[in-house]
Parts: sequence; C-alpha cells; structure tokens
Amino acid sequence: MSSGVRTLDRNKKARHEYFIEDTLEAGVALTGSEVKSAKDGKASLDGTYCSLDNRGEMMMHNAYIKPYKQASHFNHEPRRSRKLLMHQHELERWAEAAAQKGYTIVPLELYVRDGWIKVKIGLAKGKDVRDKRQTVKERESKRKLRDIKHEFNR
Repeated sequence: MSSGVRTLDRNKKARHEYFIEDTLEAGVALTGSEVKSAKDGKASLDGTYCSLDNRGEMMMHNAYIKPYKQASHFNHEPRRSRKLLMHQHELERWAEAAAQKGYTIVPLELYVRDGWIKVKIGLAKGKDVRDKRQTVKERESKRKLRDIKHEFNR
C-alpha cells in the first residue's frame, strides 16, 4: 500500500465562486472500476456539488470519473451520484450548516491518502461580482508585492 497524499483533481472554480468557511475530509464510496480510473487521473470535479438525500446521507453529484478502459461491460456511469463517507456527528453538523441561507457544500479536492480515495469538502458561501473583483485585486497586489521582494533580494 502506498503512503502519503497524491492529488487527483482540484475544483479551482469553487475557490473563485465561493468563500470557503470550513473544510472536512470524507471518504467516497466507489466501485472498483471508478477507483482504477480515478487513480489513473481520469477524474474531474468541475461543476460538482454535494447535498443530503432523503435517507440523510451526503451525496456528491455531477463528479466525472471516466469509464475504465479495461473494465469491459462491467463499467460504471461517469456522472452518477456518489455517497460520501462521514461520521454521523460530522454529517449532522454539516447538514445543519448547509441548511442556512446562502450556504452550500462543494468538493474542493479529490486525492489518494494511504491508498484510499478521499475528497475534501468545503462549507461555502456564494460570492457576488464585487467580491470576485476584490479577490482578484488582492491576488494581484500579493503577486506584485512578492515580485518586489524578489527583486529586492537579488
């Protein structure tokens, strides 16, 4: 079994579209062909979101995992909903937080930790256009400051 952490995919748009207020690591219930395909780097979190289903389970929707080439006719659906594996107390706390107006749960990163596929989810509050512009301005000013420090240290 391998050790360490290997990132499979990041949801870059989530940090642009939302303020991330809290994060949590959760397991993902996958089939064998999904695990093989994801570990090959054939997974994408673009447009993915999480919600509670009517049984009280956290589900990840719209995540794309490409069908595994060697799985023949026992393959999976690429965009099916996948169950997130969390402790009950975590599930209750996150469900309560996401029920507040303006909050949602978004997957931020898909990675392998010690052979297990995990997803980092974030409690997110939507940004408006003004907030997005402000974030871009802050990022540019940090970049300029870093460049000035780099020039000064030469």
